[in-house]
Amino acid sequence: MKYIASCSFGKDSLAQIIVAIENGEPLDGNVYCEVMYDRDISAEHPKHRDFIYEVAIPKLEREYGIKTTILRSDRTMKDTFYHVITRGKNEGKVQGYPIPARCVVNRDCKMRAINAWKKSWTEPVTQYVGIAADEPLRLARLKEGTVSILAKYGITEAMAVDICKKHGLYSPIYELTQRNGCWFCPNARKAELLDIYLNHKDLWNDLLSMQDTPNLIYPYWARGKTLYDIQEWLEAATER
Repeated sequence: MKYIASCSFGKDSLAQIIVAIENGEPLDGNVYCEVMYDRDISAEHPKHRDFIYEVAIPKLEREYGIKTTILRSDRTMKDTFYHVITRGKNEGKVQGYPIPARCVVNRDCKMRAINAWKKSWTEPVTQYVGIAADEPLRLARLKEGTVSILAKYGITEAMAVDICKKHGLYSPIYELTQRNGCWFCPNARKAELLDIYLNHKDLWNDLLSMQDTPNLIYPYWARGKTLYDIQEWLEAATER
């Protein structure tokens, strides 16, 4: 049996690694699936990506002896965006931006890589997943072969924050949001979008340019608003 931590490098998934090590739980490695915006640009917010590669991964290996395996799908967000539907009522239309609650990016750019990795297993694997003790709904959905180390030791989300801060493994992304996701996600908080708009203009402009793609299934970015509508709000916010 191998014991592998699944890690997004958020507070809960990093805290579980620390708790596992401090309590002598078996741990053979760490796996991280990086969704990509295109072949070169990560879907992680730049602040979080820098934290992952410059702080967290080196620290886990240097101080805890835990190596990280990085997974990537053969598909990127842009691949899903420009995908032309070949059947059904939307045949001939372009997929477009991720649709809230029906995210093909999660399916094609994350789960596709994770499922391929699981198929490569040659021996039984137990996965540690970062679900806190005070998340009963998520804990109830745990599948066979997955274990919450945080729940086992009664670690809440607030306690996970303290653990990560104590060990220098608290991502700066939490200055902008309580839960990290793709920087182009329609569910991104306004603070995240404003940071991209102000500090990563190249990313924003590239994302915005896709809005003019013809024949989109869903011609909006989120909740009936285009990215041009969102930009108007961002411009107004910077003027206040």
